[in-house]
Order: sequence, then C-alpha cells, then structure tokens
Amino acid sequence: MSHSMSSPKNIQLIFETYQKSRIAFVQAMAELATRASNVKCLESVGVLELLRPLLSDPCSTVRQCAVVAAARLAEHDEGVARQLLATGMATIALENLNKYNVFYKRSALYLMRAVAKHNEELASSIVRLGALEHIVSCLDDFDTQVKENAAWALGYIGKHNEVLAGMVADAGTLPLLVLAFQEPEISLKQITAGALVDLAQHKPEAVVDAGAICHLVRGLENQDPKLKLAQLVVNTGGCGPLVDLLSESTGGVRVPACMALGYIAGQSDQLAMAVIEAKAICVLVNILQNTEGDDAELCAAAWTLGHIAKHSPQHSLAVAVANALPRLLQLYTNPKSSAEVHARTSCALKQALQCCLHRPALEPLLHAAPACILKYVLAQYAKILPNDARARRLFVTTGALKRIQEIDTVPGTSLKEYINIINSCFPEEIVRYYTPGFSDSLLDRVEAFTPQIPELFTDRVPSDCQSELTVENTN
Repeated sequence: MSHSMSSPKNIQLIFETYQKSRIAFVQAMAELATRASNVKCLESVGVLELLRPLLSDPCSTVRQCAVVAAARLAEHDEGVARQLLATGMATIALENLNKYNVFYKRSALYLMRAVAKHNEELASSIVRLGALEHIVSCLDDFDTQVKENAAWALGYIGKHNEVLAGMVADAGTLPLLVLAFQEPEISLKQITAGALVDLAQHKPEAVVDAGAICHLVRGLENQDPKLKLAQLVVNTGGCGPLVDLLSESTGGVRVPACMALGYIAGQSDQLAMAVIEAKAICVLVNILQNTEGDDAELCAAAWTLGHIAKHSPQHSLAVAVANALPRLLQLYTNPKSSAEVHARTSCALKQALQCCLHRPALEPLLHAAPACILKYVLAQYAKILPNDARARRLFVTTGALKRIQEIDTVPGTSLKEYINIINSCFPEEIVRYYTPGFSDSLLDRVEAFTPQIPELFTDRVPSDCQSELTVENTN
C-alpha cells in the first residue's frame, strides 16, 4: 500500500465509505422488506445472515435500519419469524432494547410484535426470552411511539390464549396501559384500547380490576371524530368480552360494560348490529328483569337498549322480539321507580318505538301506555295500517280500534292527529260502531222509533182470514 493510502485521512475515508455502504445496504433492505413479494427472494440470498451482525453495529442508523428490515420480513413471513428466534436475532434486539436510543427502542419493539403476531407458539417463545419485563418498562417511556409499540406488542402476545394473557397481566401491564390510554395522543389511545380488548378476550376480570373498562367508557364518551375507538373495539372482537362482563354479579362491572356497549351501538347502525350479533340484547333485558337490580344497572341497560334500537326497524325489531318494550314500560310506569330510571326508560321507549314496525310488539303498549308514550305507539300504527290490509283486520279483531276510540284527546295535539289518520284507514261505519256510546245511541233510537205498519194490516182483515170467519158465522 502506498504511503498516500496509509495516511490517517485516507484511512478515515475508507471507514466512512464502509459505513455509508452499510447504511445504504440496510436502508435498501428495509425498503425492499415493505413488500411481501420480496421476502422469498431476499431470504434465498441470505439476507438474515447479513443483517444479524448489523443489529449491534456501532453506527446507530445501521442498527436501527437492520432491526426494521428484520421486523418487516418477520411480519410478512412466519418462517422468517422462526429464523429470527432460532438464530438469536430476536435475543440480540431484545438485549439492546434499553441500551440504545429511542429509535432503536421503537424498532426492537416492532420486531417483538412482528414475531409474536403469528401464533401462540411464537408469542410464547418471545415471553421465554424474558421480553415481557423489557416491553412493560417501555410503557413508562417518555416517547409516545415507544409506548405505542410496547402496547401493540403486549396486545399481540396476549391475544392468543388465556395463559399468555395472564402472563401479560401478571407482568404489571394493565395499570400502565390504563395510564397510557389516558394520554391525549389519539393513536396511543387507539393502540392501548386495542391491547386492553385483546387481553379482555381471555382475562376480562384482570382488565376490569385495573379499571380499564371505565377508562374505555370515558374514551368512547369523549371521542374525537377522528378517533374511531368504537370501531377499533368491534374490529378487535371487544363486544364479546363486554357482553360476558354483563353477567358478572360482583365487582361493579355491569354498569361500565353496559355503557361501553351503549356508546359503541350509538355510533352507527353497523356498530349497533355488531352489538346485537354479540348477543347483548338478551343479557340487557335480563338485567331489566332483575327486580333486585340497582338503579344504576337498570338505567345503563335501558340506555344501551335505546341506543341499539334507534337506528332502523331492523335494530328495533331485535329489541322488540326480546320482549324489552313491556319491561321498559313497566319500569317507566312503576311509581316506585326513581326519577333517573323513569327518565332512562322513557327515552329508551321513545327511541325504540320511533323505528318499530313490529305490530305484535306495539299492541300490548296500546292498552297499557300512558299518553306521552302512547303517541309514539300510534305514530307507528299510522305508518303500518295504510299499507297493510291484514294489519287493519287484526287491528279491529284484537280490540285495538275500539281502544283508540276510548282515548281522551285534545283537538290539535299529535295524539289526536294520529288517531284521525288511523280512523281514516277504516270505513266510517266501523269507526262509529266502536265509538263509545254508539250502542246506547242505537238503543235510544229503538225507543224513539215509531213503527210504520202498512194499511193492509190495520184497515182490513186479510182475505183468507175473512173467508174462515164467514164459514164459522154460517155454522
């Protein structure tokens, strides 16, 4: 080597060139790894063997990009994820997790998540490496993205089965997830809520003990339009665990679980249908049927049923066929019900009735509901009867037409208008027949009626009778 090549400046230049080449290589690998179609090709040329020493490279940029490239490859392919474990690459990333800067932390947590997502076997392998302690410590980090990636990784580990969910919970995860959920960043709220729901699928009691459901309710209640938290809960299978919590008789979990389901159902008709499909309605009605239930539970159940039913006739039908309306009415009219129960059941009835076109569910209310609820019942009949001949027939034969003629109304009120619409669906003589006092007026007409006998019967005896009389007199 010439003297000029061995100068300190040139030596430094050689190392700088080498570093630039390493950076260019890992950046290119990270970019290529974003596409699943490139995985097999990269794997065939030995990319993992080349990346392995770079995970602990002296250059921070090289280290971080190498971890990202490996994580992206593992995310696309379970076989690569297994190789990261078998070759010790996952161990290296984990050991360096708290050693280097925040960018390395983000990338190493991403790698943990990418391996754990595939199945419970790989997730268990990550746990056996001692990853939980490191990941949980990152939930307390100052950097938002570090907390996001930690929450994501914990959710991916715990979602597979009850044992893994229990390990995650036992690692002290839940209080930190709840604190992270209360942070103002929208993306952090979404990811921590998803992690809590993942864990709740297998360990609902642990999640509730941490107060997570209560915070989930607050997040749903105050959600920003950009924060699709309700959709996230549904997408991650959260409705099922929430419905399961409705059956818990201890721990005070029914009310927050009810409220969470109500906020979800209230967002859109699709989300309300997801709550229906999770079989929430029957459990909610059972809460209403519990005569020993406290007011908070009754109010929460009634409120949630109203939010489910308010979207369409299909949603209202699901509530109606579960026999919820008579029970809501019973609670509403019960003089022993508190003011809060009275208000919640009234609102739920109105929300359900405004969409209800199920005649069998309306009929009992027609005979029992007070005027303030009755007008909503009649409003639905005013929609049904004009276009349904069978419904009109049944309306007469079941005594419903007679019932509405008995209702005291004030002209000009909505109740009177609905009665007029319903009456116009029937012949005038039928309506008069069922009007109160009509039978008495008929009897009065009978008494006042003067018979008009034809002269044939008053002025002369019929001819055949006259002949018989003549014969008798002759004899």
